[in-house]
Amino acid sequence: MADLAMVFHWEPSAMDGMELEELMQWRERARKRHEGSKPKGGK
Repeated sequence: MADLAMVFHWEPSAMDGMELEELMQWRERARKRHEGSKPKGGK
């Protein structure tokens, strides 16, 4: 849930009603978005 809050700027209450499967789908989207924001070259 911390990943979602950091990437999407969501309050924890925004995720309270989500099922685990939905949270995992959003977490994957957050991971892709976060990795896409890193500069190329590994730094």
